[in-house]
Amino acid sequence: MSLSVGDPAPDFTLPDAEGNLICLSDLRGQRVVLYFYPRDNTPGCTKEACGFRDAYADYQAQGIRVLGVSADNARSHQKFAQKFQLPFPLLVDEGAQVATAYGVFGPKKFMGKEYNGIHRTTFIIDPQGKIEAIVSKVKVETHAADLLKQVSTESTG
Repeated sequence: MSLSVGDPAPDFTLPDAEGNLICLSDLRGQRVVLYFYPRDNTPGCTKEACGFRDAYADYQAQGIRVLGVSADNARSHQKFAQKFQLPFPLLVDEGAQVATAYGVFGPKKFMGKEYNGIHRTTFIIDPQGKIEAIVSKVKVETHAADLLKQVSTESTG
């Protein structure tokens, strides 16, 4: 199943690194940036996460929640968040059920090997719980800043 702009965002409840449950439907009334990334502590994922960290105050100022999701376990998320001082929740999707529901889990290739994993993709979810935008071509170095410009333009335009 692939999702499109305008579709209802699949609801989920996932634990963050500290074990707190985050339920998407509880965040209705605010915009949510839900970004899926392959693995903690890898070069691209670190650049992407640090970009969101550096722009976090700007996201907060616009009332936008930032949530990162990967299939790593809570301990990995804790270490990653502490090491890079990430101020937003990293959600634990160990079985990749949420990634699968969002259509971002599947076959990948790296160095000639094929395996299943999370495809780096970001969803912007509007206050009504509908998908406002899907970004699948992510440039990790500038993704958070580019996305912030996009959501700022959409909210004022």
